[in-house]
Amino acid sequence: MARAALTRLVEPGDATVGRWLRELGPVELWRALIGEAAPPLGAGPQRLAGCALRAADLDPAADLAAIARLGGAFVCPGDLDWPRQLDDLGDARPVGLWVRGRASLRLWALRSVAVVGARACTDYGARVATTLGAGLAERGFVVTSGAAHGVDGAAHRGALAAGGTTVAVLASGVDVPYPRGHAELIARIAEQGLILAELPPGAHPTRGRFVLRNRVIAALTRGTVVVEACYRSGSLVTARRARDLGRVVMGVPGPVTSALSAGVHELLRGEAVLVTDVADVTELVGQVGEEPPPERRGPVVARDALDPVTARVLEALSARGGNEVEEVARGSGTGRDEALRRLQELLALGFVNRQGDRWELNHAGGRRGGPRRGGP
Repeated sequence: MARAALTRLVEPGDATVGRWLRELGPVELWRALIGEAAPPLGAGPQRLAGCALRAADLDPAADLAAIARLGGAFVCPGDLDWPRQLDDLGDARPVGLWVRGRASLRLWALRSVAVVGARACTDYGARVATTLGAGLAERGFVVTSGAAHGVDGAAHRGALAAGGTTVAVLASGVDVPYPRGHAELIARIAEQGLILAELPPGAHPTRGRFVLRNRVIAALTRGTVVVEACYRSGSLVTARRARDLGRVVMGVPGPVTSALSAGVHELLRGEAVLVTDVADVTELVGQVGEEPPPERRGPVVARDALDPVTARVLEALSARGGNEVEEVARGSGTGRDEALRRLQELLALGFVNRQGDRWELNHAGGRRGGPRRGGP
């Protein structure tokens, strides 16, 4: 009850409050801030006066009843469902989390990846975010973002479209959809996933609360992917906080002419790893003990199976008119007998034809799909 009350009394991410909470405990801190006990060390009169004004209208029991009506709960540090990776925030960790949805937050956070980026994203950014959201969901990862316009919304929609799981971390109460244009999307996330907030039901967002919300996204997830971001984007704050917490930081490159890619490219010059698709992301954030993804290579052609000497003999043949054995031997750096033996091998494989003393490329290719022209 004391922690629920504190979420309405103090602002999220206040490390000073976190230190007081660690030293005094939630009940004693609540009493100290409302004047029923000695004030905590360092609490000035203005701060205590502000807390007193807020405390006059607080009703934590009503807030807890409201979250219960929404089908959710208030989760505190030490609860079975508390994601312990949030403890990495130290004194800036949340006092508690208001959670809307019935899934296990702790279990979902273990396989969660953040996909964040610009609100005014391009079609390219929206397409990449949607594809990443869907691909991560199909591979069993939970897609976490902030439910904002642009990249955030596209990532959530991708996960939902794939029938996967997604988490939205809001800078308002879980019952206050923001932005308002995403009310339907946030309602779908509440049904199919989870809505989280540090602020109690009914609370509205402010500019500062968006920035503080980003630290929760960074700490909650195994890694953060930035799709598009200008130099002053809040998603860069998320990425750098993730880096400081030891999480994987990833960036999707974009056109060098786009201001919305400039921030991502700056990350890629330093702390971020370049990723281009969901396979790159899962390789970096995949769990220990999982099978590594297969090595990605270009298409295999028939001549890839040839040993180096046979390949040199094949390359020594002219694309037009063919060659005699002596010319092939000279071009491939082999003896005449060796060149002849290799040519006969290539004939059997369907790479070449023989016309009297001359050997020609078979432009139709070998039995296993050989070259169509003489070049590599």
